[in-house]
Amino acid sequence: MLGAAALTLLAGAGLTHVLATRREARAAQTHPPTGQLHDIDGIRMHARVMGDGPDLVMIHGSSGNLRDFTLDLAPALAKRYRVILVDRPGLGWSEAHPDGDTLSTQARLIQATVARLGADRPIVLGQSYGGAVGLTWASERPDTLSALVAVSAPAMPWNTGLGTYYTVTSSLPGRWIVIPLIAAFVPEAYVAREIAAVFAPQPAPDGYVEHFGPDLTLRRAALRANAMQRRGLLAQITEMSTHYGRITVPVELLHGDHDTTVPHQIHAAPLAQALDQARLTLLPGVGHMPHHTNIPDVIAAIDRAALRAGEK
Repeated sequence: MLGAAALTLLAGAGLTHVLATRREARAAQTHPPTGQLHDIDGIRMHARVMGDGPDLVMIHGSSGNLRDFTLDLAPALAKRYRVILVDRPGLGWSEAHPDGDTLSTQARLIQATVARLGADRPIVLGQSYGGAVGLTWASERPDTLSALVAVSAPAMPWNTGLGTYYTVTSSLPGRWIVIPLIAAFVPEAYVAREIAAVFAPQPAPDGYVEHFGPDLTLRRAALRANAMQRRGLLAQITEMSTHYGRITVPVELLHGDHDTTVPHQIHAAPLAQALDQARLTLLPGVGHMPHHTNIPDVIAAIDRAALRAGEK
């Protein structure tokens, strides 16, 4: 009986590996790198450059990749800015760093990547988790950017915990047992429903799911990287929030007042009070994804940041 159980487990593990590998191969075929790969201290970083003008770096959020910006927003901005889109370490087509769970390491690698591309003091826009990376960049490397635009960004400590999903997937058994099962068996339709929930109360734009590429998110390495980054986020923001006085560049905060993923009352509002140079724009009735649902407001915030920084 034990032999039969062992064979069943081995067969299940083999099927899981085959299906996860097949999904990862499909992701590479349907959503390959769209930019250039750069070696930064032995870590492969993926970046794409669009347009011409003042340098603008865009940093995506959790479970994401640079395609999150390229459906509508980045092409619109590229008419007036040199837009540099970067996959965060471990996500998209950027390689995971051994310390890539930390905001500090991610900010350093992204800053080094864009400096390689000639952007010495860019405007930096970060959405959601990417906004936390931007805040880290601004507090730890204030001489290497000219302004910061934080969209729906976590910025202050919260007390709701990590949640079941990330508690499980960031654990040792979760990383090596549960994540392969997710990669192999979770259908794209489920990912589409999760994306719709993140966009609520607004709908996701037509074509967004196909453009974004759920298979990129459902690769085992990306799922593990994202889980570990989320696991460490609260402790890192708690520490970082004590150093916001180091931020010297103009800061534009943009947040929907119906954002239930990163509530503005916990994050953007107290950050605006803590930073004299921060200006908060609340968007009535808007959820977590204004860089898709309120593109004119995002562009206006970038333009204000550029003007305040003397870039326009």
